[in-house]
Amino acid sequence: MLKIVVGNKNYSSWSMRAWLALELTGAPYQEVVVPLDRPDTAERIRSFSPAGRVPVLLDGDLVVWDSLAIGEYLAEKFPSAGLWPESPEARAVARAVSAEMHSGFQALRSSMPMNIKLHRPVVAPAPDVAADLTRVRGIWRTQLDRAPAGDYLFGRFGLADAMFAPVVARLRTYGVALEGPEAAYADAVWRHPAVVKWVAAAREEGQSIPKYDRA
Repeated sequence: MLKIVVGNKNYSSWSMRAWLALELTGAPYQEVVVPLDRPDTAERIRSFSPAGRVPVLLDGDLVVWDSLAIGEYLAEKFPSAGLWPESPEARAVARAVSAEMHSGFQALRSSMPMNIKLHRPVVAPAPDVAADLTRVRGIWRTQLDRAPAGDYLFGRFGLADAMFAPVVARLRTYGVALEGPEAAYADAVWRHPAVVKWVAAAREEGQSIPKYDRA
């Protein structure tokens, strides 16, 4: 059986991305949650992967780390799940926006860390954060304009949407207003059953990490 190792669901945005990808396959799996920011966190994670970071996917003797690599592996292992769009052109764009999310948006990540249980509206984001938010909205609007019928970036909920789901969580936490198609998209992501399942589990977690919970 597949095993996925994740950090706290309230805080670990990278874990959320990989976990959503696995959930979308419908395959049975075992989940291991390693609490973050504890004295034994690094040691526990390294017991699953020498990279020392979550998420980690284990499939027998195979160890796959990094959320995007996990998504790619699952897309190949479970092609019927449709994690990437069917057409080569749409698939290329989906990979491009996913990779951009994976490697970019540093200001947004630093200033608005994921914290699902927190509500802390930001009146005026810093200019670099505002630029990241503008780019996110631009990606969403462009892809929604091009997408076939459906509520998501490429029609059905797939890896690209999983990559942006933690951004939707951040926008809710920090009270970032959306309008038009972007608002409808964010609402659709938040209502997706896999996202609902993750959020519900996050809200049940007891551990608090003060550096992320500061008001």
